[in-house]
Amino acid sequence: MKQSTEGGRDQYRDGETENKEENKPRWWDINCIDQLRDYMKLCYKAVLDVFEEIEEKMCKEGKLYVHYAKVVMKKLVEAYFEEAIWLKEKYFPTMEEYMSNALIPCGYPMLSTISFVGMGDIVTKEVLEWLFKEPKIVLATSIINRLMDDIVSSEFEQKREHVTGIKSYMKQYNVSKQEVHTEFQKQIVNTWKDINKECIRPTKVPVPLLAHVVNFARIMNLLYKDEYPYNLEE
Repeated sequence: MKQSTEGGRDQYRDGETENKEENKPRWWDINCIDQLRDYMKLCYKAVLDVFEEIEEKMCKEGKLYVHYAKVVMKKLVEAYFEEAIWLKEKYFPTMEEYMSNALIPCGYPMLSTISFVGMGDIVTKEVLEWLFKEPKIVLATSIINRLMDDIVSSEFEQKREHVTGIKSYMKQYNVSKQEVHTEFQKQIVNTWKDINKECIRPTKVPVPLLAHVVNFARIMNLLYKDEYPYNLEE
């Protein structure tokens, strides 16, 4: 699902539309599909089908939480299109601009919300409201994801002319790539400290839910421990 929306971003990047508002995901209705370009119709229908299936199952269980998942999915797609706009307009964001947007398409806010929705009685409306306030532990896992991905995949992304944190930091602070890598590694270590603090009892939500979020950050160590990005193409 995330891959399909990412593909839509790349199609916009390739210049198939001059109207930056035309393809922004402002609807959640299959009747709007004819307003999209042909290449986006398949992605759009696939996303709606997945969420419809989730919603049907959740409604049978009396849990009306899918709204939260829809909201974060919309934010994810809008963040992808923001990246496409930067690339199309050859705009280099500051590091602050980059991170404010890039933490969303790393996918962890979306994955946390969607996975919580399906975790049973341990998840309540109050838990999802907590998640929507962008708690520090979710922010921290997103930062780890983003910085590790940028360190490992920057050369590959540069070939595709994508905006990355490496390029933004180098340009803003006039430093070398190695200096950026060192700085990002320091930030990753400090961010793990934030995660540890958030897991100290008493916690704001049940510990199993916090562990679920922490596991997303652990995945990055598994995928990138040998500095081999899982998503690179031959």
